[in-house]
Amino acid sequence: MHLGEWIRLTLFGTSHGPRVGVILTGVPAGIEIDSLAIELAMASRRPGGRYASKRREPDIVEFRTGVANGKTNGEEIEISIANKDAKSKDYSFLPDHPRPGHQDMVMHKRTNGEADLRGGGSSSARLTAALVASAALLSPLLKTLGIECEAQVGAIGQIQALPMEKCPPRWDTDACKEMRCRDPLAALAMIETVEQHRMDRNSIGSRVDLRITGVPLGLGEPWFDGLEPALARAMVAIPAARGVTFGRGFDVVGMTGKEHNDPWGGTAEHPTLLGENPDGVLAGLATGSPIHVSVAFKPPSSIAAEQHTLNLATDSIQPLVVGGRHDPVLGPRAVAVVEAMAKLVLCDLAMRGGFYDE
Repeated sequence: MHLGEWIRLTLFGTSHGPRVGVILTGVPAGIEIDSLAIELAMASRRPGGRYASKRREPDIVEFRTGVANGKTNGEEIEISIANKDAKSKDYSFLPDHPRPGHQDMVMHKRTNGEADLRGGGSSSARLTAALVASAALLSPLLKTLGIECEAQVGAIGQIQALPMEKCPPRWDTDACKEMRCRDPLAALAMIETVEQHRMDRNSIGSRVDLRITGVPLGLGEPWFDGLEPALARAMVAIPAARGVTFGRGFDVVGMTGKEHNDPWGGTAEHPTLLGENPDGVLAGLATGSPIHVSVAFKPPSSIAAEQHTLNLATDSIQPLVVGGRHDPVLGPRAVAVVEAMAKLVLCDLAMRGGFYDE
């Protein structure tokens, strides 16, 4: 489970094992460990609250190697986060009765019954804690370039939020904070629709919108390692992600070239794209304009409503009620993960492209 080429991340652990974490290679020496920033990043991803899983993890980040005297030392970094609140009894129906919409069946068959399926095993969103910790560690690299990554829940079900640039500052109200949505009116409506589905023992899909600003012109690689392909690969790897779009997305289908093309302005020394919301990436390379990314997340598969699915022990379709602690919607928790994934990709591409001077 790898991500990146220059800065390479290897993910490990399972939802109900002793810990989750990552191995990072290629991280330059001298990055100061900002403990407060890391704690805040972990808090933004941590489950809890009325509309999230009640699993309570302290998410204490431990640097086992690669850090000395409060700074990275250029060696391989191992980040470890202990699992403290796993309740394996909630998954006593596995592996005999695989859940609909989950990896239980495919992973069980792929590993000939050897996989740890509890809580999603190695495919669990629990592992995103290590991704958020890694991005928090690497964030100073982006700050030196002036790059910022900000995300919000852009939609839950049929409720659509205004774009971030048209909204008040981040989490202006309690509803905004709970839904991780900057639009106060949309946040209230989102709470209502999530509550409705929760009371129906059901779940609902969502979308996270990301805005990346300050990316230097030319950052990225051509073709398969361009900004958009690299970001898309990272985003769709997030558990339950089902689609990713950039810029004007599928709206381009109904546009003409005259409508879509963004002319260049500025000067020969400092060219800038003109127009409303111009493309932030062309041919895999940053244009200097903001990069807009949207990631769609399916409704959480573990729901309290009765479902009928194959029981491997009886070889017949039988009712299944999934107990335990699960999210009715994924968007609010995914905001921190989408931001983290973007930071990891940008750090790797910036190092590869020589934009960061060690």
